[in-house]
Amino acid sequence: MNVLIVDDEPLARERLSRLVSDLEGYSVLEPSATNGEEALTLIDSLKPDVVLLDIRMPGLDGLQVAAKLCEREAPPAVVFCTAHDEFALEAFQTSALGYLVKPVRPEHLLEALRKAERPNRAQLAALTRPAAESGSGPRTHISARTRKGIELIPLDQVIYFIADHKYVTLRHEGGEVLLDEPLKALEDEFGDRFVRIHRNALVARDRIERLQRTPLGHFQLFLKGLNGDALIVSRRHVAGVRKMMQQL
Repeated sequence: MNVLIVDDEPLARERLSRLVSDLEGYSVLEPSATNGEEALTLIDSLKPDVVLLDIRMPGLDGLQVAAKLCEREAPPAVVFCTAHDEFALEAFQTSALGYLVKPVRPEHLLEALRKAERPNRAQLAALTRPAAESGSGPRTHISARTRKGIELIPLDQVIYFIADHKYVTLRHEGGEVLLDEPLKALEDEFGDRFVRIHRNALVARDRIERLQRTPLGHFQLFLKGLNGDALIVSRRHVAGVRKMMQQL
């Protein structure tokens, strides 16, 4: 895969170039871009597969560049590499596929580049555009702050949300992350795809396998992707879950 580096700091460009060059299967395109205007010109001429894009730059900043790329039919994948983590939400609204905080660690860079290989270019263009264009409607991805920086999790990989005090645990196909979002807000946004089974739990409707009553009279819900583990359904939500399952 061909990678274009966009950063106004020479040392940052050199370090990213060295990190990418050390990875098998990835090539750094030359020249690199030092600002947003150069980036758009080089993207047109070099046709990179991935752009490693800084945010704070003179002239057009990285978010503006990414927004312009969203308007194109076949944009490259965008991975932001920045010293600032407060722009994550805006970044993912511009269809960014990754958000790395400087100093970028080699293993996190590799993970982001590998993620960029999965969707095709048309999918990248549509990654978050529907919600961003309308200004409303559910997101297609959930962003979470982890030890790796900011992770972007596709909604169709989410198995459940469980609230615990002020945080919500999101369980997905690749593991778990913590969200600083209220469960009620998630239910309001994604109510057509998730069902409440307990005062503290929402599960993905298309992950439901079966509802089973235990010898003690409790109800357990088995979900695809949990390897046989089950979640407890509260008595007040059993009837609603049964009705919903009949409609699946």
